[in-house]
Amino acid sequence: MACCEPELNEQAPAAYRSALIAVLAINLVMFAIEAAVGLFSGSRALRADALDFLGDAATYGLTLWALGQSLTWRFRAARIKGFSLLLLGLLVLADSLVSLVTGAAPPGGMMSGIGALALSANLISLMLLVRYRQGDANIRSAWLCTRNDVLANLAVIVAGLLVLATGSHWPDVLVAMAIAGLFCHSAVSILRQANAEQRAGDASDRDCRASTR
Repeated sequence: MACCEPELNEQAPAAYRSALIAVLAINLVMFAIEAAVGLFSGSRALRADALDFLGDAATYGLTLWALGQSLTWRFRAARIKGFSLLLLGLLVLADSLVSLVTGAAPPGGMMSGIGALALSANLISLMLLVRYRQGDANIRSAWLCTRNDVLANLAVIVAGLLVLATGSHWPDVLVAMAIAGLFCHSAVSILRQANAEQRAGDASDRDCRASTR
């Protein structure tokens, strides 16, 4: 291949593809469980965590698709992930602000129980992906999503215990806001890395073209 032709991802190990497929399935199942319980219980934190699972499932799907694609499409996939996470973060934040006025305390025991189930699912995902935590914006985004999920699950468990102890909806709302912050932080991190990689790729392409003149 000529140096100025679009670079393709090196062939991803079969184990990495298998890991992505496994965590994609885990996240879809947990999204369905948490979304149902979150709507039933009125817990904003569980709703936020359910959206986190949905966003992660989309991220893993895009990462699978981007493997082997050209640099241009990899950059586009990373940006789609970044903006999608940012949108989810804003939606969770809006839902949390509404609950400040209309929300009631959800069942704390249910929150903590579902949070513990979600934590178990994400720890399995984390173990599957830990060896692939370094890489381009697409590969790294999968690791970031799973790492953030573990932190969010721990926060949901603690919030459930605090709701159970105090009878207040504030721990639930505050954790939902914190999850929104994690969404936004990861979105900015992914977008920054994608932009930096594109600038580096453009510079390399310009140098290559100059050397062939």
